[in-house]
Amino acid sequence: MSLQAVAVYCGFREGARAAYGQAADALGRALAQRGITLVYGGGGQGMMRRVADAALEAGGAVVGVIPEDLVEREQAHSGLSVGSGASRLEVVADMHERKARMLALADATAVLPGGFGTLDELFEVLTWAQLGIHGKPCGMINAEGYFNHLLAFLDHAEGEGYVRPGDRQRLTVAPSPEALLAAWA
Repeated sequence: MSLQAVAVYCGFREGARAAYGQAADALGRALAQRGITLVYGGGGQGMMRRVADAALEAGGAVVGVIPEDLVEREQAHSGLSVGSGASRLEVVADMHERKARMLALADATAVLPGGFGTLDELFEVLTWAQLGIHGKPCGMINAEGYFNHLLAFLDHAEGEGYVRPGDRQRLTVAPSPEALLAAWA
């Protein structure tokens, strides 16, 4: 599979463990080194900033997509300008448009540790895949076992008949960015 761009969903905060930020750094670098554009939420703090900074520092292209009302609240990434270049910030009307635009720009999605917003984005892209709205790979970087309890719940939901086995397999889980990209190769 040839990936041109990957949408990355991750936390606005750094999280409690250094390994989470290190995974963001590693993913940003890995994408840049492979010539894959990073598409992300456009924020200038936490995991969002780390993945974007790592990609930029490694010479990669970064597209941030941020709703108007979050430009100030999430402090849009100061290293990206509104425009049409390879690295740019796209300001959209709302969260619905943000999620649709990020997926439209990407060939695959990857999730790093995060909170409610990250989980919302993960489940929306998985639901859209289940419904046949897209057929793009969905991946999760389970840094330091961050998602272990969520994965156990998904296994439980499958066992209880609420998630079909084929749909559960739509999510590729890897311990590191390198492992995820290798699984997609």
